[in-house]
Formats: sequence, C-alpha cells, structure tokens
Amino acid sequence: MAEEKEIGTISGYFSHVGVAAIKLSGSLKVGDTIHVKGHTTDIELKVGSIQIDRAPVKMAKKGDHIGIKVPDKVRPNDIVYLIE
Repeated sequence: MAEEKEIGTISGYFSHVGVAAIKLSGSLKVGDTIHVKGHTTDIELKVGSIQIDRAPVKMAKKGDHIGIKVPDKVRPNDIVYLIE
C-alpha cells in the first residue's frame, strides 16, 4: 500500500484558473502524486507543474508558497499529502 506523508496545507484556491495555493512543510517536485484531504475534499492528482510567484519551477522545498493546477475545488486548511 502507498504511504502518505503530510507535506503542506492549502492556503487558497483560485476558481477562475483552477489553481491551489499551498504552503509547503515538505518538498514537492513535478511528477509527484499528491492527495488533498479535507472535510469535503478528497482529490488525488499527479503534479503537472509548480509555480512560485507565477514562475514555473521543477521543485519546491519546505517553506515555499506554491501554486499548482487542481482538477476540482480545494479549501483553505485542507491537508496535502505526498503519496510515496
């Protein structure tokens, strides 16, 4: 079974572009699979791109504020897990 490690929390969601803002407490790279879980949120997705200050990056580290495209609405304080 895949193991999940908490790597961040959702700090915002921009519905007009389908982007989640995440404050990282761990590292994340393009191609990783994540699980976003909250009271009414339960999404698994493969990270296709990461942006920091609207600039694309391949990898982000603990403490970074990033944006990623998500297929569905996410909510502030939802937990982001890395699926290993």
